[in-house]
Amino acid sequence: MTKQGKRRVDVITLGCSKNLVDSEFLIRQFEAGGFSVEHDAAEAKGEIVVINTCGFIGDAKEESIDTILDFAEAKKEGRINKLYVMGCLSERYFDQLGKELPEVDRFFGKFNWQELIADLGSAYRPDLVNERSLTTPGHYAYLKISEGCNRSCSYCAIPIITGKHKSKPIEDLVEEARLLASQGVKELQVIAQDLSYYGLDLYKKQMLAPLVEKLSQIEGIEWIRLHYAYPAAFPMDILEVMERNPKVCAYMDIALQHISDNMLKLMKRHVTKADTLSLVNAMREKVPGIHLRTTMITGHPGETEEDFAELLEFVKEMRFERLGVFPYSHEEDTYAWKNYKDNIPQEIKQARSDEIMALQRDISREINEAKVGTRMKVIIDRKEEDFFIGRSEFDSPEVDPEVLIPVSEVVKPGHFYEVEITAAEDYDLYATVVD
Repeated sequence: MTKQGKRRVDVITLGCSKNLVDSEFLIRQFEAGGFSVEHDAAEAKGEIVVINTCGFIGDAKEESIDTILDFAEAKKEGRINKLYVMGCLSERYFDQLGKELPEVDRFFGKFNWQELIADLGSAYRPDLVNERSLTTPGHYAYLKISEGCNRSCSYCAIPIITGKHKSKPIEDLVEEARLLASQGVKELQVIAQDLSYYGLDLYKKQMLAPLVEKLSQIEGIEWIRLHYAYPAAFPMDILEVMERNPKVCAYMDIALQHISDNMLKLMKRHVTKADTLSLVNAMREKVPGIHLRTTMITGHPGETEEDFAELLEFVKEMRFERLGVFPYSHEEDTYAWKNYKDNIPQEIKQARSDEIMALQRDISREINEAKVGTRMKVIIDRKEEDFFIGRSEFDSPEVDPEVLIPVSEVVKPGHFYEVEITAAEDYDLYATVVD
């Protein structure tokens, strides 16, 4: 027992921001049940550890397994009493994990974590369904608007893990966002596996734009940023909202994955090169200054040297403001696993990835250098050594460049400021506050 007489639970979150939201809902339930909760503590000190795992690709699965093994050892040594595992990895490999890791007291999937609360002698509180305890800085929060995915991309295990797309009703999301705003949240990171599909299951039409309009009407919310759209059947009406509504950041995270028609067909993306070029150009035309974040995959089965050269040229020509690359991971039970041979050596996958990122580093530096002397609005996330760390509307937390302001400036985390950009690096900007 802790000094306060409460049982302590340590919650460890691995993987993406969608997992983080699940952990935050769980933590709120634990706290309502009288538990003391720590999130991602450097060292577990409580009776109980809950690991929320990721099972998306090889590296993430390895991290999840290593973390479980570390805490299993801690349990053997008597440093913790109970160990529970939930999330995507246990959803995907439930039976195997139960056999191979008997040290874990119980495994839960991605969607039945409410049972964990009952296992610990408490009761799930349905009246708190839209409430969560934030693990992010208090001024921003992730808002997950749907679960699952109806796409059938060859390489992706997400539909296997999460099932079909399921939109969360607009009224529930607005209520959740209002509660967040009442706690001091000023910035919403709207997330989903597929923003483009939002609403089709519930309302029989795409509803991302109407949802974002309603979120923007909530008092206290100043920025709304959109993550993880799909290029096929992209909801073009969101661009009009973005251009017109000052609360909607000129930012779109849209995973394109490749550009050659050969690869797009093998990947089962249901778009063509011409479709992709048309969409990117339309985004930039309809929302001047928009910053696009995208990801590419190198080394998918069937990727030829010609395909890769075409991808490299596409990245060079499009000059994406934000870009990441993943070497292909051959995932069990996916279409690619069943139908393609993973015949491109890992060193070639990685070399192609490195080549794109070297090109992107130069593009990022040039884009940043063009911002020197301009002014922009930033929000301050934290203080770190000699700088306050801020972000512009073009920067999502954790993954995008940051704006560094000398500690000699008088600013406070969680507040907005107008700054002037004074210098640029490959991925970060330096600025001073405008009086």
